[in-house]
Amino acid sequence: MARVGGERFLRQFYALFDAMKEVAAGNFSVRMEAGSARETVSLANNFNEMVKELSNIETLRADFISNISHEFKTPVASIRGFARRLKKDSLTDEQRNEYLTIIISESERLSRLSSNVLLLSRLESTDKVTEETEYSLDEQIRRTLLLLEPQLQKKQLEVDISLEDVRIFANEEILSHLWINLLGNAIKFSPEGGTIKVALAIVGNNAVASISDEGAGMEEEIKKRIFDKFYQGDGSRATEGNGLGLSLVKRILELENGVITVDSEPGNGTCFTVSLMIRHEEMRLADTGIKAH
Repeated sequence: MARVGGERFLRQFYALFDAMKEVAAGNFSVRMEAGSARETVSLANNFNEMVKELSNIETLRADFISNISHEFKTPVASIRGFARRLKKDSLTDEQRNEYLTIIISESERLSRLSSNVLLLSRLESTDKVTEETEYSLDEQIRRTLLLLEPQLQKKQLEVDISLEDVRIFANEEILSHLWINLLGNAIKFSPEGGTIKVALAIVGNNAVASISDEGAGMEEEIKKRIFDKFYQGDGSRATEGNGLGLSLVKRILELENGVITVDSEPGNGTCFTVSLMIRHEEMRLADTGIKAH
């Protein structure tokens, strides 16, 4: 009886060995049969779950490569096409300026895409935020609005600001990308002459910021996917972004232990609300057992 059990275990072991070779060769569809013994059932189930996760990762990797190739290909083709047109001697000054404007716009789009890809890659390979300092969160939001002033003026947007004085202990550089993306999103989807509302308040132990626009709003299905990489719910504005901004926002908040919620309905605009735990230098030192001097 013991001999029979040993032979079954060896067969299962050899089956696992063969399956592992298949996985090493890139075959993520291979599966192990569970067998009858408790140990082999657990082994097979764990192996199959591992291969399933590897398959999902491979699918995400392939989708990412496909999406980013498409995102780079489109503006490059546009730049090439309009650059060729500029070689024609018969162009009017108006046509020449129009083509140059398009080339500049598409070049800026490529620059934003490459920057976002590099930043997202860096953040996704990071488990812990370092280089944290205590700084004024409300002042950071004000500076971001000043940075985006040309975009606000271009669409003649009003900004309704209500910011409490909030000091927070966090990575200032990383959080700056959070506000740039959320405020940039609000500008992008706001109608000309509309109003963007920006508020910051202390609620308990959290700093709660909200950014609202008067845009077209979102259907429920779009809301569920807005934080997915390269997803752009509004196809008419696809050339204005690359579908990575809200993915960056999501990752930044994961690293900073923050939370974001979305309130949006078709025809009623969109409001993003961010909640960040307020931590000061003294609180951080207390957490680590170090006394402040």
